[in-house]
Amino acid sequence: MGSLMNEINLKDFYIPNYILSIGSEGESVSHLPVCPVIAFINSKSGGQLGGELLIRYRALLNKNQVFDLGESRPDKVLHQLYCNLGILKDNGDLLAAHVEKNLRLIVAGGDGTASWLLGVVSDMKLPHPPSIATVPLGTGNNLHFSFGWGKKNPGTDRQSVESFLSQVRSAREMKIDSWHILMRMRSPKESSSDSIAALELPHCLHAFHQDNWHVYRGGFWNYFSIGMDAQVSYAFHSERKLHPENFKNQLTNQKAYLKIACKQGWFVSPICHPSSRNISNVVTVKIMKREGIWEDIVIPLSIRSIICLNLPSFSGGLDPWGDPSKNKLRDRDLTPPYVDDGLIEIVGFRNAWHGLVLLAPNGHGTRLGQAKRVQFEFHKGAINHAYMRIDGEPWKQPLSVEDDKVSIEISHRGRVNMLANLPCRAKSVHDPSSTHSHSSKDYVDEDDEFTEEYEVVKKFGAASTFKYFNTADTVHYQ
Repeated sequence: MGSLMNEINLKDFYIPNYILSIGSEGESVSHLPVCPVIAFINSKSGGQLGGELLIRYRALLNKNQVFDLGESRPDKVLHQLYCNLGILKDNGDLLAAHVEKNLRLIVAGGDGTASWLLGVVSDMKLPHPPSIATVPLGTGNNLHFSFGWGKKNPGTDRQSVESFLSQVRSAREMKIDSWHILMRMRSPKESSSDSIAALELPHCLHAFHQDNWHVYRGGFWNYFSIGMDAQVSYAFHSERKLHPENFKNQLTNQKAYLKIACKQGWFVSPICHPSSRNISNVVTVKIMKREGIWEDIVIPLSIRSIICLNLPSFSGGLDPWGDPSKNKLRDRDLTPPYVDDGLIEIVGFRNAWHGLVLLAPNGHGTRLGQAKRVQFEFHKGAINHAYMRIDGEPWKQPLSVEDDKVSIEISHRGRVNMLANLPCRAKSVHDPSSTHSHSSKDYVDEDDEFTEEYEVVKKFGAASTFKYFNTADTVHYQ
């Protein structure tokens, strides 16, 4: 009886070949799948776990509904699938209509892999886009943790995979803000499109050469960061790429990450890194809280890293924004950090020791503000490159030292559908059950440093949509 139950349960997720590929031999389907799924697995994530998980899913489901991201791009797979569904629906196929309505996606990998699929689904602009569940196979797994899918690598045995599929079937849909990022700088006279094509950018970021400009645009769902945290992450990813044999599992990776952070001087940054590279000496940060009104925000002189955060998870499950008290919300004109309210939280860190306060109850970084849009304007000639990171994927960005208009602008783009499991840390502004508890006093009140500097200054008055450049984006730069 147990074997029969497992078979019936697995049929709930099964998609026949003729749905997946037009021209395949027709099948007689006696069981209507309650939760048809398409699974994308990064076989290179999680050491050997990605490959093992790929084998397991293909054994339990139709192997043709399980894709290795090292061999199949999700945009090509999904475009073909929805093309097939459209043709079958036009021919009156009821199963095709059912699959399209109830389809859910599974993506197994780290934050970068999950964001890749989110970008593809966002770009397709489907009338009824599928919701996405994530299997944590990365080092941080922040997106996975935010929506209740855990942060530890999963089991690859049959029981673990079947349990996960059952959770996917019962998970609730939840929307999440997506954010557009646009960076522009004048290109040197001797520069060409080849110079930006050679950059190793995150999946969700695309480079262009237009007239005399280098343009970079893309999207993110969890965070964008700039500064020392991205520098450490870049060093880690570079080392892993050179010596993949030394990065076999999650625990080993986390130890290696900590070792690199120490080597990079993230724990002793005042000694190892000149203050000239502190954020306030490199960029001016502006935010738009109300439509059409830009205002400068004060960056404490000691801040070496800034994070624009959409989800309550960063660096392996820590929450840099925390849960501001009611007094803080009122005095600083802040709102609770929801993932679908069209606002992004901006947090600063001095060094790794500052980051460790997140381990304490109610610990948080230096809250700099919330905004609908954020802009970084680099000081002319301050630095010739900057380390940046989007949703777990870091890169080293060359900057034009001759240009006084090197800018990055982040703006709200829209929303995509996630699947939320219990316990889900992400909170929705539209969900009455999404409530925040506010302590009467924060455990580590790093905002005091920010408030003091702000008061002093105040006294003196102070994915395919991502692949094509839109001239409307240049309005702010004219």
